[in-house]
Order: sequence, then C-alpha cells, then structure tokens
Amino acid sequence: MKILVTGANGFVGRNLVTNLKFRTDYEVFSYDIDSTEDQLRKWAEECDFVIHLAGVNRPKTESEFAKGNRDFTQHLLEVLEAKPVPIAMTSSIQAALDNPYGVSKLDAENLVFSFSEKNHVPVYIWRMPNIFGKWCRPNYNSAVATFCYNIARDEEVFISDPNRMMNLIYIDDVVNLLLGSIRGEVVRNEDGFCVPLPTYNITLGDIVSTLREFHSCKDTLIVNDLTGIRKCLYSTYLSYLPENAFSYKLTQHADHRGAFSEFFKNAGIGQFSVSTTVPGITRGNHWHNTKVEKFLVVAGEADLCFRKLGTDKVIRYHVTADEPEIVDIPVGYTHNIINTSQTETLVTLIWANEIFDPENPDTYYEEV
Repeated sequence: MKILVTGANGFVGRNLVTNLKFRTDYEVFSYDIDSTEDQLRKWAEECDFVIHLAGVNRPKTESEFAKGNRDFTQHLLEVLEAKPVPIAMTSSIQAALDNPYGVSKLDAENLVFSFSEKNHVPVYIWRMPNIFGKWCRPNYNSAVATFCYNIARDEEVFISDPNRMMNLIYIDDVVNLLLGSIRGEVVRNEDGFCVPLPTYNITLGDIVSTLREFHSCKDTLIVNDLTGIRKCLYSTYLSYLPENAFSYKLTQHADHRGAFSEFFKNAGIGQFSVSTTVPGITRGNHWHNTKVEKFLVVAGEADLCFRKLGTDKVIRYHVTADEPEIVDIPVGYTHNIINTSQTETLVTLIWANEIFDPENPDTYYEEV
C-alpha cells in the first residue's frame, strides 16, 4: 500500500514516517514544506491512503492559521479529487474553541468530512489533546518537551499555574491510532470523530515534579512506578538528555575481594546491583529473613553454596557465564558465592526484592 503523509517532517510526521519505513507492506510518500507541487500531484495520483498531518500552530501572523490549516487542506482535497482515497487527519481539541487557530482547524475538519460525503470514501479525524514524546521541539509549543529539555540541563522551569490540568496523549499511541486507521480499526464518538486513546490527565506541577524525580535518578538510582503516563514521561525525558550526559558514575564499594555497585532501584521491584569477585575469593556467608535475591553470573564461573539454618547439609550450585542461569537465594538459607577461577574475575548481576536499607539491612552473618 502506498501512503501519502503530509507534514512528514513535523513532530508527529517524523515519528509516523519512521515507523512506516520499517514496514515492508507500505511505501511512503513524505510531503512537507520543501516538497514541490509536482510531487504532491504525482503522489496523490499514486497513493492508496492519505495521512494529513500538515498544519500551522505557531505562525508569525494570525492569517497564517487559515492559510496553513484550512487553505492547504482545501488544496490537498482538490488534488485528490481525481482519485479519492481514504484520509486520516489529526486535528486539535481547540477546533471546539472560538479562536483563529481553532476556527482554522474546524474549517479543515469540515472540508474533509464534505470530501468523504461527496466521494464516498472513509475519513478519520482525531481532535488530539496535547501530544508529547521524542523529537518534539522544546521551547516551542509543547510544555512537556520544554520541561524535559530544561530539567535535563539543570535550567529554570517556569510554571504559571502548577494546578493547571493537562490532557495529554503519547506520540507512540498517536502513531498506533494512525496505523490502525489504515486498516479501518478506529473507535468513533457520536459526532463521527475518532477517539484518541489512551489519554492522561495530569497537572503541570505533577509533570515537573515527576521529571525532576527522573533527573535525580543519576544520584539516587531510584525510579519508581514506571507504568502509565510515568513510563511515557520517563522515555520522553531520556530522549532530551544532552548528548554528553547519557552516562553517570556509580558509587563503587571496593576492597581486596572485588567491588560492588548498585545501579537501579525501584520501590515496587527492588534493587539491581553488580558485583565483581577476584579469583579464589568467597563473598557472602549471610542469610535474610524476608529479602530474596537472584544471582546471574555474566563473566567467569562460581560455586553458590547454601545451608538451611539449623541443618548441616550444604547445597552447591556450579554456575558459569558460558551457560547462563539464574540462581534464586531463598530466605532462611545462609549462602555464599566463590570465584572458582584461578585467573578470571567473577562478575555477577544481583537482583533483590527490596531496596537496601542500612537501618534495617535484613542481613545476618553466618558461615555456610
């Protein structure tokens, strides 16, 4: 199928086209402001489906709203008259408002609905709320993009009203809605508009506090509750990191045995750490009441030894990075790990079901 995408270089267009080009069942024609009229007409003749994303939302003069939204939409539809095809279009919730931008989007919607009625082809129109995600221009028309960009650079963030409620939709969900329309898989409301799903309601203040929490992760190693909008905001925030700030140093606890570093903590899923052990060294010899762990050797080889408290029987597991396997560390068993190599440093990834609390470590020394 051949898809014509207008506004292909914009925020939504770039995300959509990038996804479409990784699919072998679609050929994409990318139209934007630098495309020619001849290209538009040629692609209109060849395409099987149009995704209309082109528009103006931050013009220098108010008259550009009508030119970029209503007038271009009218021109596009005139070009498509020779070969009417289905159209998917992103509009705005502001189309319900009496302002120059909203009026221009409403006019564009009405033109597309009329095109559908006249030519008996389906059209899909979404009145989108605020869209956020990767590749959106900061300090332009997206508060989320601006907040992400500034917080990632320790720059000031200004909020006029922290309690102002925002209705948001994530860019990947927008892309999925548009892809669904190609297959005719949409949900409509009683007015004939397609329903943007899922959306999120969150205050400006909560957005900023959430992003600041993510920013502090490089110091605390803690990121909690990566579900729903927090998952989307975390992915978005990381996409705005300065290119010299992708990495950060960990605190390393080192001695003659090797080194140990925590690298990720979450109140819901626990803590991840990495441990190195020099040849011939034993680590551990302790047990836990409630804390459980999983060990995964990723370099070297080791014996993991266990003894249930109150018994004499020692259980031994030999593990090697050549045949990766996870070893569970049950409560009530004292345990240790021995680097059995004579030359290679042992590297072990460790997951614990709780964040380490030095005031209540739940760790008790006893030799295996």
